[in-house]
Amino acid sequence: MGSYADEGNGNGLPNSPPNNSIFRYNSPLVQVCLIGLVCFCCPGMFNALSGMGGAGQVDHTASNNANTALYTAFAIFGILGGGIYNILGPKKTLFVGCSTYILYAGSFLYYNHHKHQAFVVVAGGLLGVGAGLLWAAQGAIMTSYPPHDRKGTYISMFWSIFNMGGVIGGLIPFVSNYNRTTAASVNDGTYIGFMVFMVIGTFLSLAILHPSKVIRNDGSSCTNIKYSSVSVELIQILKLFGNWKMLLMVPASWASNFFYTYQFNNVNGVLFNLRTRGLNNVFYWGAQMIGSVLIGSIMDYSFKSRKARGLVGIIVVGLLSTAIWGGGFVKQLTYSHDDVPNHIVLLDFKDGSKFAGPFVLYFSYGLLDAMFQSMVYWVIGALADDSEVLSRYAGFYKGIQSAGGAVAWQVDSHNVPFINQLIANWALTTISFPLLVALVVLAVKDDNKDEEGATKEVAITSNRDISTTVDYPNKE
Repeated sequence: MGSYADEGNGNGLPNSPPNNSIFRYNSPLVQVCLIGLVCFCCPGMFNALSGMGGAGQVDHTASNNANTALYTAFAIFGILGGGIYNILGPKKTLFVGCSTYILYAGSFLYYNHHKHQAFVVVAGGLLGVGAGLLWAAQGAIMTSYPPHDRKGTYISMFWSIFNMGGVIGGLIPFVSNYNRTTAASVNDGTYIGFMVFMVIGTFLSLAILHPSKVIRNDGSSCTNIKYSSVSVELIQILKLFGNWKMLLMVPASWASNFFYTYQFNNVNGVLFNLRTRGLNNVFYWGAQMIGSVLIGSIMDYSFKSRKARGLVGIIVVGLLSTAIWGGGFVKQLTYSHDDVPNHIVLLDFKDGSKFAGPFVLYFSYGLLDAMFQSMVYWVIGALADDSEVLSRYAGFYKGIQSAGGAVAWQVDSHNVPFINQLIANWALTTISFPLLVALVVLAVKDDNKDEEGATKEVAITSNRDISTTVDYPNKE
């Protein structure tokens, strides 16, 4: 009969004296940096690929259909991913998830030569499964490993490393397609370059430690739980749909990937030529690095009270969101579906003032994305402190987020007017802010002891549920 190990070394002994080195292999800092590098190589390169509009293809149909399959599967496996992570641990979960990114990039290499959508769409669906696993694991690591009073800093650090993948990934199509200023699909070398990075990220995922082996500087581990079971995870995942905290997060979750389709396809993909799209993405993902650091600082250092920091962060992002979407609305009034492709002169980065305005707008969208998502992750991380609980919360967030993404890609495929897409995005993000304020006011505690008590209560409940399961001593 198995049981949870007490917080300590797993042998019933108390924790060893705290090791204050932040550069230990089993420290939260090193592990968060490692998951950042994994995401740099896999979803970072995927973001650069998607950011070109149509995954680098002139005709966006194949990419839109693949992304619909991707986000539909992602919606399911994002929600299930937290439970799968608790059963398999990070190494297996991440390795399987990362490997699907390679297949997806390879499917467009195939499409460059054969123009058959079936392989691309299937690869998109498989990537949805893999992405659900990867992002549930990433969410658990990023929100539970750091000290509770520095979660914003660790989130911004992860976000910066991850989005450096988009920066470098944006340079690949910019350099390899520099001399191609007319409308064209990207060359084979672009897709091969993405695949090389994705292979590296897949094997790097094997360096991630199980949360029970990650020790904070005060000597505490990131979870008391060494294993879980399918029955426990299914029950706990189903309970999320009745959890008022998760329900308050639904609009923010839905909105946070919904806007990508509009920004990638109908701003970057419509207004700029091929090489400039790649350059724009360098700055789009670079802006995310800046945005994550800004919001991380606000949500960790602005006030002593954690609740006050959360509220200030939400207000700042809300004001910025209103300004940026308002600017986008003004620009969107100048062009529509009817102008594509014959009545729009594609902008090049050498076009001076004509290029500057749309470029700043696209840059601002990247800044807002990072601040919005980092803010949401901070709120998730403030709701609990244990990896098992937070993996489910993060999985729920990614699942709802991906359902919104699946709908958004089909909205664009059905040629919904650009202005309608923008208004929908603006409305969704705006609705999110008062609900997040309510969540912070009602659920975020200034005293970490209340939070730890809630986490221990969940652990005790889970312990009762799985008292008949078998303990696997060789758990990763």
